[in-house]
Amino acid sequence: MTYVAKKCGICFQPPSVILIYKEDNKDKTRQRIMPVRNFSKFSDCGLAAEQLKNNPRHKAYLEGVSLHQLKKLYSLLKGHLGGESLAESLDKFRQEETIDPEEDMNKLDDKELAKRKSIMDELFEKNRKKKDDPDFIYDIEVEFPQDEHLESCGWDAESGEEI
Repeated sequence: MTYVAKKCGICFQPPSVILIYKEDNKDKTRQRIMPVRNFSKFSDCGLAAEQLKNNPRHKAYLEGVSLHQLKKLYSLLKGHLGGESLAESLDKFRQEETIDPEEDMNKLDDKELAKRKSIMDELFEKNRKKKDDPDFIYDIEVEFPQDEHLESCGWDAESGEEI
């Protein structure tokens, strides 16, 4: 039997993930409450989301829910357990999921760099035009404005020196 997820949310007291779904062949809307156990403000949200999604009792129901959404719900719960308000937790999650173009990624450790790269990969795949897309154009030519003064780069100014 397949289930179609309609909404997914988090309840703080008691900590639980709530899923509103429909069975594929019926018109009845149902609610499933999945308790969150052994989760604290020090827990890993990604690992907890993977464990819930792969749990045999909930696996069939969570097919239509993305792992990213479950991570977000767990991070909201983690913020609540840490004493943050819902708005603060949402802002913190948005800040973690966006990339600052001014940030120096050479100074990041391997774990943070891998996280930033995965965010960039997801954004690239989301914005990528495929051959099957209706607005796909094979050979795009773009004219860039030449009105502005071109800046010279400092790295090629000393081309006469030997290394």
